Amino acid sequence: MTATPDAISELLAAYPDPETGRPMGSMGQIQNVEVNGDDVSVRIGVTSHCQPIADEVADAIRDKILSVAPGKNVTVETPVHERPPARIGQIGLRAKSVILVGSGKGGVGKSTVAASVALTLQRLGAKVGLMDADVYGPSVPHLLGLEGRPAVSEQKKIEPIRLNNAMPVMSMGFLLEPDQAVIWRGPMLHGSIQQFLKDTDWGELDYLVIDMPPGTGDVALTLSQNVPIAGAVVVCTPQEVALLDAIKAISMFKKVNIPIAGMVENMSGFLCPDCGKTYDIFGSGGAREKAEELGVAFLGGLPIDMTLRVAGDEGKLANVLDEDDRARAPFEKIVRALVRNLAAKASAAPPKAALPTL
Repeated sequence: MTATPDAISELLAAYPDPETGRPMGSMGQIQNVEVNGDDVSVRIGVTSHCQPIADEVADAIRDKILSVAPGKNVTVETPVHERPPARIGQIGLRAKSVILVGSGKGGVGKSTVAASVALTLQRLGAKVGLMDADVYGPSVPHLLGLEGRPAVSEQKKIEPIRLNNAMPVMSMGFLLEPDQAVIWRGPMLHGSIQQFLKDTDWGELDYLVIDMPPGTGDVALTLSQNVPIAGAVVVCTPQEVALLDAIKAISMFKKVNIPIAGMVENMSGFLCPDCGKTYDIFGSGGAREKAEELGVAFLGGLPIDMTLRVAGDEGKLANVLDEDDRARAPFEKIVRALVRNLAAKASAAPPKAALPTL
């Protein structure tokens, strides 16, 4: 193939948009193609939803060009391609992907993982909201150092508490006194989850990350009936007893038709702050083996990190993930794997074009 701008544009027009799976040419994402001798430069818009894997998209596009124009110096830029989310069903939520973070049992670090995934997605360029659906034990406000009571706007919408005036966060923890317990039956729990989804002013989001209550209660059923779920991330620890509970959580999600986005192994070894070595206190690799056995994606492992543990206790989780490259690295790996899997799913089954109206 002759490396002309038109030829390269035609080649790229068929490349799938990682968010939707549709050809980038039809989505208006090919912004510029220039050829100057042996130098080829292209600008391909990537939505904020997929900015966490923009570097991978750029590498794949570069390889595609080199496969038909070997020997060229190819530069690929991936600026943000603006594409607002559509309104979801009757609830009015504007979010492209709703991600649940759950576990089969408590005490596995699920809330820390949920908050850290949301923070990392945002840091990598996505627009993110965080909803704490663990009504009986809301810990997200403490992890993030947030407090206050949400206001209600003139439009009768709940104004979420915003972390650093940016990421919207909603939790039952904002509505309770620190020593107050929630004693609710199913219908009241169902109503609160609906209100968090429907009546909160989330704005326009790429991802709404929802921290689920532990176990296999009816919150998952409530969510599955109210909003399409892109996937559930199941958090577990390496011990066999924890893996058995994780299997129950996976089974529960499948029964309510919620796809499994992958498994995360938390407390996968202890990272010693003094010597930098990792010790497998609770074992390691159990979640990866179980994920392979169940045909579920393994998103990554998280070592016991004293820096993150202290940060969560002090309400400074966001600060540490923003400032500490070492502490953030495992979460970046997990987030990129999550977004990569969603992109692969979209590419395998892109939305069908709407039929013309007669």
